[in-house]
Amino acid sequence: MDKPLRLWPGVIAIVLLLLSRFAVKAVIPGFGGFMWAIQGSLACAVVVILWWLFLSRARWLDRIGVIVLIAAGLGSAWLLKHESMGPAWIFAYAAPFALAAFVGAAFAARNLGNFRRRLIIAAAILAGTLGWTLVRSEGIDGDHALTFAWRWSTSAEQLLLAKPVAAPAVEPAIPKTVAPAEKPKPAAVAAEWPGFRGPKRDSVVPGVVIATSWSQTPPVEVWRKPVGPGWSSFAVQGGLIYTQEQRGEEELVTAYQTLSGNLVWRHADTVRFFESNAGAGPRATPALANGRVFSLGATGILNVLDAATGERSWSRNTTADTKRRIPDWGFSASPIVTQDLVIVYAGRLAAYEAATGKLMWTGESVGGSYSSPHLATIGGVEQLLIVTPGGIAGLDPATGVRMWSHEWKGLPIIQPTLIPGGGILISASATDGTRRIDPARGPNGWTIDTRWTSLALKPYFNDTVIHKGYAYGFDARILTCIDLNDGKRVWKGGRYGNGQMLLLSDQDLLLILSEDGELALVRASPSGFTEIAKVAALEGKTWNHPVLAAGLLLVRNDREMAAFRLPK
Repeated sequence: MDKPLRLWPGVIAIVLLLLSRFAVKAVIPGFGGFMWAIQGSLACAVVVILWWLFLSRARWLDRIGVIVLIAAGLGSAWLLKHESMGPAWIFAYAAPFALAAFVGAAFAARNLGNFRRRLIIAAAILAGTLGWTLVRSEGIDGDHALTFAWRWSTSAEQLLLAKPVAAPAVEPAIPKTVAPAEKPKPAAVAAEWPGFRGPKRDSVVPGVVIATSWSQTPPVEVWRKPVGPGWSSFAVQGGLIYTQEQRGEEELVTAYQTLSGNLVWRHADTVRFFESNAGAGPRATPALANGRVFSLGATGILNVLDAATGERSWSRNTTADTKRRIPDWGFSASPIVTQDLVIVYAGRLAAYEAATGKLMWTGESVGGSYSSPHLATIGGVEQLLIVTPGGIAGLDPATGVRMWSHEWKGLPIIQPTLIPGGGILISASATDGTRRIDPARGPNGWTIDTRWTSLALKPYFNDTVIHKGYAYGFDARILTCIDLNDGKRVWKGGRYGNGQMLLLSDQDLLLILSEDGELALVRASPSGFTEIAKVAALEGKTWNHPVLAAGLLLVRNDREMAAFRLPK
C-alpha cells in the first residue's frame, strides 16, 4: 500500500517561492528588489524539486514523471509562445506558476486514488505551462513586472497601422510681405529644444513661470495624436517637433507641427527593432543643428535629414563603422553635434563630419551603455563625457583622445549630471547608488577626486536634476533629494514609478511625468517633499522624457503623444 504523500515541505516551499517572487519587490523596490525576487524564487524552486524527488514519498515513476512533464510543458510553451515573450518570462513567470500549479494540485488531490491524483496533477501542470501560449507580452514596467494581453487581442501598434496613413500637412503659407526667395531657412532659426533633455542635456527649463493651482487652472490640452512605439523624446525648432517611432516594418523619423500635431514629413527605413522587455521601436532622440535633423535608430542607422523637408543628406550604418553588434536593448544613445561633427555611441564612439558623413574617428571598444554622449566644459576645456560599463571618461571631441577617466564598473543607463561650479554625479548601475567626482586640470594633467558615494539615491533609468546645492532624482521609484556636499538624503517621498522630470529653475519647481502618465508638480526644495498638483496626461506606460518648449509641454509614450499649454 502506498504511503500518504508528505506534502508540508512542498507547500511551505511553494508559499516561500511565491512570496519571494511577488512580495519582495514591494519591500525592496527597483532593480535590486527584482534581482532578490528572482534569486529567491529560483532557490525555492530548487527546494520544491528536491522535496518531490527525495522527500515526497511518491512512487519513483511519479517523481520522475512530474519532473519530465514540467520540463516538457515549459519546453512546449517556449516553442509555441507568442513572439513577444522573451527568455525572462520562463524563469520569472512560467516556471514558478508551473510549480505552484503542481503543488496545489498535489495538495488538492492528496486523498484521491493514484490514477485520479495523477490525472489532476498532470492537468494542472499542462494548464500552468501551456496556458502561457494563450497570451502575449506587452513589456515590463520599471519594476520588471510583465504586462500580458490575450494573444489574439489587437495591440496599440496594430490599431495604429489599421488607420489610414496621415497625409503630410500643407506647409504654412508664406506671408505676402515676404517673397518666396526671402523665406527664412531652418538654419537661421534657433532650436528651442535641440535634442535629448534640452540645450545642456540637463532637463533644466529657465525663464518659465507657471501657475501651480491646477485645481482651478489646469493644463489645457492643445492636441493629442496616436504615435508609433518607441522611447524617443522630442526636439523642437521653428514650429516643428521631431521624434522617432516604429510603424510595422518601418522605423521612422517624423516631424509634426508644434501647434496642431499634424504630420509634416516622415522618413522611413525598412527595419524593425523589438525586444521583449521594452517592446518595439527606436530609443534615441533626434538632435537639431544647422537646419538638419540627426537621428540614430535602434539598429544603428544614422540619418541626417533636412529639418524642413525630411530629405536625406546622408546616412551611415554605425554597426559597420564601429564593428559592434546591436545590444539586446537596441542602440539608445542620442546623437550630439559639436565642432562640425555628429558623434554617436554605438558600442564605441564614432564621429562623423556633419556636412558629408565622412567617418572622422572611432573610440575604444567599451561595450554597451544606454547613456548618451554628453558635452561639458571642465577646467575651461570642452570635452565629451561618456559613461560606459567601465566607468566615465572625458574625451577630446575633435579627436576622441581620452583626457581622463574614472573607473566604476556596472551597467550605466542615465546621463552624467554636471554640478554648477564643478563636479559630476554618475551612477554605475541601479543598485550602486550615486557618486560625486570632481575632475580638475592641473600642471601635471588631470586628477579625479571622489568626493562621496551614496546609496541614498539609486537611479535606474531616471535622470537627475541639480538645483541650488541639491540633487533631485528617483531612488528606485521614490522621488528623493540629496545634499551635494555629502550625498546624504535630505528627504524621500512621492511614488511616481520610474518617471522622468523637468526642473523649472526660476520657480524652484519639479515637473514630473510619472511612469503611469500623470503630470505632477513638486517643490524643488530641501525643506521636504511637497506635491502641489497632479493631473492625468497619457494612457499607459510612459518612459519618454517630457519637453517644455515653444510655449507647450510635449509628452509621449509608446502609443500616443500630446501637447498641453500650462497656465501662466
